[in-house]
Amino acid sequence: MTYMENTYVCLAAPLILAILGLKGSYKRGLIFLLCGMTTCLMSAYISSYFAVLSGTDAVSATHSISPAVEEILKFLPTAFYLQIFEPKKKAAISGIISIAVGFATFENVCYLTSYGTSDIVSLLIRGFGTGAMHVLCGMMVSLGLFFLWDKTWVRMVGTFAVLCFAVTFHAIFNIMVSEDGISLSIGSAIPLAVILIYTVYTRIHNVNIWTE
Repeated sequence: MTYMENTYVCLAAPLILAILGLKGSYKRGLIFLLCGMTTCLMSAYISSYFAVLSGTDAVSATHSISPAVEEILKFLPTAFYLQIFEPKKKAAISGIISIAVGFATFENVCYLTSYGTSDIVSLLIRGFGTGAMHVLCGMMVSLGLFFLWDKTWVRMVGTFAVLCFAVTFHAIFNIMVSEDGISLSIGSAIPLAVILIYTVYTRIHNVNIWTE
């Protein structure tokens, strides 16, 4: 096994054991975290396959193939959850965010295992920048579900549109952080800034759609 599979086993094992012993929302949250980590591993395989199939180099694949593969795979567990269990709005939205967190966590661990980091600034940029990007993309898709929840056909079309927007944002983020200097700093800061602005706004106005 490669370092990715080894890392996955080490991180997934305690989650699986906890899932077996928990019930209710705690169990569901850990399942979604595990799904996020699993989709991260699967997206690496699928993105590499499409890159080889299309003859795309690694850098171009990161810009054009990986964003679409990753955002679609992150949404699939939630789509399955919606179709099979027909959950309430709050549970579905929490699932999407939890999957994004699991995905970002596993991706960051694999990145640091593979490339390491030279200083604390690089570590913070990687951790908060990429982590915030995945969470923000999850929030985008959640907004599609939240505002389009009541009518099934509108929800399907609207969620697809929001998913495409998340893929585009993800691709732009990857392009910006692939360059050193000001591009990396700005690209990493944008997702974090948006989440912080949202948090401050909702705290001031006492509004939080994720828990309504």
